[in-house]
Amino acid sequence: MRWWPRSIRWQMLLGLALLEALSILLFATLLIRIQRNQIQERAEHRLTHQADSLAEQVEEGLAGNRKEWIGLSVHMMGRAPSVERVRITDPTGKTLFDSGAEDAPQQLSDEELSQASLTRGSMTRVFVLSDGGWESVKAIYNGSTLYGYGWVQSQRSWDTQELSETVRGTALFGLIWVVASVLLAWVLARGVSRPLAILQRGTRELVSMPDSAASFPLPVKVHNELGDLTEAFNRMVAAIEEQRAGLRDTLSLLDSMLANAPIGFAFFDRYTRFVRVNQVYADLTGIPLSRHLGRTPNELLPSEVAEQLCDAVGSVFATEKPITDIELHGTTPAGPWTWLVSAYPVRTGPDQFRWAGIIVRDVSERVRSEEALRRTEKLAATGRLAASIAHEINNPLEALMNLLYLMREFSNLEGQAREFVSMAEQQARRIAEIAQKTLRFYRQSTMPARTRVAELIDSILDLYVVRMNTLDIHLDCEVDNSATLFCFEGEVRQVLSNLIDNAIDATSGGGRMVIRARRSGDWSRAGAPPGIRFTVADTGSGMPPEIRSRIFEAFFTTKEDTGTGLGLWVSMEIIEKHRAHIHVRSRTAEEGGQSGSVFQLFIPDDESLGMRIPESSEEVSKPVHSS
Repeated sequence: MRWWPRSIRWQMLLGLALLEALSILLFATLLIRIQRNQIQERAEHRLTHQADSLAEQVEEGLAGNRKEWIGLSVHMMGRAPSVERVRITDPTGKTLFDSGAEDAPQQLSDEELSQASLTRGSMTRVFVLSDGGWESVKAIYNGSTLYGYGWVQSQRSWDTQELSETVRGTALFGLIWVVASVLLAWVLARGVSRPLAILQRGTRELVSMPDSAASFPLPVKVHNELGDLTEAFNRMVAAIEEQRAGLRDTLSLLDSMLANAPIGFAFFDRYTRFVRVNQVYADLTGIPLSRHLGRTPNELLPSEVAEQLCDAVGSVFATEKPITDIELHGTTPAGPWTWLVSAYPVRTGPDQFRWAGIIVRDVSERVRSEEALRRTEKLAATGRLAASIAHEINNPLEALMNLLYLMREFSNLEGQAREFVSMAEQQARRIAEIAQKTLRFYRQSTMPARTRVAELIDSILDLYVVRMNTLDIHLDCEVDNSATLFCFEGEVRQVLSNLIDNAIDATSGGGRMVIRARRSGDWSRAGAPPGIRFTVADTGSGMPPEIRSRIFEAFFTTKEDTGTGLGLWVSMEIIEKHRAHIHVRSRTAEEGGQSGSVFQLFIPDDESLGMRIPESSEEVSKPVHSS
């Protein structure tokens, strides 16, 4: 190929740039495809929900002969940031209510009319418009009579914004990555090419003037493998001059390199028996060097590792081609390890293939570092996730609170219905408070205050009593009515709510739940102030040990699509903030006896809370997991 450079330096740079560009292009293509599919699914779900909500509100307005409610519903839904336009049309397509601009087309398009003809009953249709936008339609009935159709058109920029940000971020990352890689490769290639140029000059002089030694020894400019190679070249020249003595010196040098290389070497015969290993390989296996000779991997190594090693050596003998980058994993008392193995044929002549060699590199530290980096990146992403959640919650929450205000002030509700609307407003304000605390978790938004424990628990149980009755969960609640606690009430409510919600999920098939709150001392620390000990126990499915050990990790969840993995992680941060500690016991049916889980949370009644920060991590008790 004429366009391919001959220089090693440019070959490395061009090859690396092409590889990075192709990798990033493939990654971006897959990421954009997945993102586009996710955006489409969310758009369809959102439009279906919005069309159902619009139809339900219009039918309620028709049933109460309050047509002004219909216009208000269209106007309020049209203000949602994800909605471009909301319309109510009669069965013939005439626009009755419209949230769009005055100059917007009032007649339905042929495309929309065809979709309306296919919409009957409670079915909601979501379809793609000719301009690429999304729209949903649902039939609206006044009793059993078709009143018309409700149309919700999606805001295209809302659906494509996330995809555009992904494309821009991927492009910026790819550009920075390619430039950084090329610069690094340039530096490395320059360090390789300069010593190679010296070696090339020395080789030409040795060929052209074999009897002249004026230019030798060659200067050593670097202190790495290339520097070692230059020194070896100088010794080779001296060996030529010394003939047989130099040859023996060269063989000794190669033997020394094999013995002292920072990677493991091993050689096998056709029966997969060790014929030679170096000390590094013996140190990696933990088996003395002399025990390897004449034995097979199955006699010395764990079965899984030995089987993969034998397969690699057998493949080299069968195909006479090298195999690279085989990952082997195992465990020692010191911990897990990972090897990167390459196998290659060893020829003693042009047509004579006698041995197979392997090169073993211990990459355990690199694998552990990469895993630690992944965990760190996941935890760092929590902040960005919290900001995204708060942003997504606040927009519909504002509309919800406005609707509740309108219901309370203008719908002439009486008695218990008005109380329900007030309760809904209180819970909406609580959602806003939780979102803000998630964003500023380490910033104290309010001062702690003394709280009645019974009222705190009652306010939580009010939210779950209907759900527990539906799931046939018997509640046994024992609370000291006179007990009070100096704490951040909202945060403690969040912790207890998470524990109760998880217990309900674990007991979804019916069972018993026990909730207790009483005064208690701190059994784990002598001299610590007394406080309140909360107990949340259930007779649910329980947790096996491998799950118990991870329940307080960020993003770890067993609820699949319905869980975020942040509930207990955030709860643990609140527990540490209150200088409290939590003890977990759980057992599954497979472990014998009654299955279920018990969470015991002790919070000290310390009025200095909020006036000092723990000086060290030892002041905070971490959770204890027991079977």
